[in-house]
Amino acid sequence: MWKQFQQFLSLIRFSHTLFALPFALLSAVLAWRTTNFLWQDLVGILLCMVFARSAAMAFNRLVDRKIDADNPRTAGRHLPAGLMSVKTVTLFTLLSCVGFIASTLIFLPKTWPIILAVPVLLFLLGYSLAKRFTSLCHYWLSAALMMSPIAAWLAITDSLTLTPFLLAAVIFFWVGGFDIIYACQDSDYDRQIGLKSIPSRFGNRTALRIAFVSHLITIGCLFALWHFGELGWVFLAGISIVSLLLIYEHSIVRADDLSRVNLAFFRINAVISVGLFCVGFLDVLVG
Repeated sequence: MWKQFQQFLSLIRFSHTLFALPFALLSAVLAWRTTNFLWQDLVGILLCMVFARSAAMAFNRLVDRKIDADNPRTAGRHLPAGLMSVKTVTLFTLLSCVGFIASTLIFLPKTWPIILAVPVLLFLLGYSLAKRFTSLCHYWLSAALMMSPIAAWLAITDSLTLTPFLLAAVIFFWVGGFDIIYACQDSDYDRQIGLKSIPSRFGNRTALRIAFVSHLITIGCLFALWHFGELGWVFLAGISIVSLLLIYEHSIVRADDLSRVNLAFFRINAVISVGLFCVGFLDVLVG
């Protein structure tokens, strides 16, 4: 049973929850500056994030299983390699969807989470099909993830202000940029079989430039969040370091050398995500 549980965690890349969950929690921390903290809100955010991401990742593995089987880089994934069955992953996807929708009931008597649950879930699942018809699929992914701080803020306060949208903008340009970098690994294969992405359409060199511009905009959004979100010197110091990390990320990945893409994608971006939450939380504490 433990081995099966580990297979599920590996299937959905549970460790990659670090990319989105800290932003939802940071949004919640900022929202709690103006409203009462409730344990049920925290539990609801955690459950919704885990179930939503699990559903999206499992669905992605389902619809991409034949593509993954033909790509040498992804042929070892669970479905192509026969480590899990299509029936098992389908059932897991459905249970995760039900779990996400059920988790929104935790926020009652606030009803916006329940009203928006199905549309949000459909948008999340839609990302898995995006590369079949648009080169902007990277920004579909970032748009899906950027909903997390907006949803968390709305679930807690039952209203919206500028702050969660600025945090969402940070995610949109940050995730879009690093997903373009990651997609450079498959540009030749995607072009060969007709899948759409910015690297397959424009080439890796131009794609990396687009990713760099996206991350420059990310830096601008971070400083806008610091200013308009009325955050202090701790957050300012933190986003200054994050800005340097984003620039460093581009210095280690080149169009003719993608050997360090995983370092940029997994380690640096995990540090950025968790680091932003930590400095934001600390800033609120000392403020």
